[in-house]
Amino acid sequence: MTTVTGSGRQPRHVATIVDSGLDADAVLARVGNTPLVPLNVLSRGLGSTVFVKLESENPGGSIKDRTALSMVRAAERSGELQPGGTIVESTSGNTGIGLALIGALTGHPVVVVTGDSISSEKLEALNRYGARVVFTDWSAPSDSPQNARAVAARITAEIPGAWRPLQFDNPANPRAHYEGTAPEIWEQTAGRVTHFVAGVGTGGTITGNGRYLKEKSGGHVEVIGADPYGSVYSGGHPGQILVDGVGNSWPKPDWPKVFDRGLLDRFLRIPNNEVYTTLHRMLNDEGLSLGPSSGLTVAAAVRVARAAPHGSVVVAIAPDTGSNYQSKAFNPVWLADNHIRLAADLAED
Repeated sequence: MTTVTGSGRQPRHVATIVDSGLDADAVLARVGNTPLVPLNVLSRGLGSTVFVKLESENPGGSIKDRTALSMVRAAERSGELQPGGTIVESTSGNTGIGLALIGALTGHPVVVVTGDSISSEKLEALNRYGARVVFTDWSAPSDSPQNARAVAARITAEIPGAWRPLQFDNPANPRAHYEGTAPEIWEQTAGRVTHFVAGVGTGGTITGNGRYLKEKSGGHVEVIGADPYGSVYSGGHPGQILVDGVGNSWPKPDWPKVFDRGLLDRFLRIPNNEVYTTLHRMLNDEGLSLGPSSGLTVAAAVRVARAAPHGSVVVAIAPDTGSNYQSKAFNPVWLADNHIRLAADLAED
């Protein structure tokens, strides 16, 4: 069964932004050009520098603002998305939030198909930006009518002029990073970046960045995929993935088309305890409130920096803000229910 929440109408505060002195183009211009900051505590004594690309500084709070804007603009240019046309996408959260924000600012209603494991904070953001949210069985197999992509396809067919971004297959997804994120990283490090670390969900972030950085450096930048337990990207059997927005439990023929595995030098598989310990350390030691996928990438980046030649420059993507995960990643009850123990807790045993 699918359930629906939200009106699909443009929310009042977005309308106020657009109708006041600050126009939509001014808000959209804030997508990208995010800061790159060093980790002073977590990288202490490693002999290499670890930088974090803070994608939480995008207006919608995540790296998916880049993806959403790139896909919408490409579809508008091609005529696939007409003025006022409805955007329909299946997503676990951040892409939906990005599309909802971009849709509100460009005059496109947005329908997001998601599962009931989405955090309450992400759901609030979707509603805040005026998206209509449709819940379905996120674990339904690809041949089930309740599969999220099948539901999104059905809704698209029912709405005249509706358009699906299909982020897993859309070349405008990695292009957002090839043309935006990666050139920023190259410039911000003055070309000194030696290692690039990102999680893999759709594969757009690591593919777009990896391709650009490989080309720009003549192949010298090492590209590392950070993978959570339960994901098949780094091998093994599929299982429960407890890090939002990354990993994959599908068989290889169903992997995202935008993901170019050949660009990766290797994967690092990070245990959940290490992911969430790193996440809490970033808040407590570095003053950075970030999401679980940032805990994943930073944990991997610290491992990389520990083994890298002295003076290496390791850049990790921090995809989103911690404010979307207060009910999960920063909730002791949720952590205990999912058998996640932080290093401080383990040390007390």
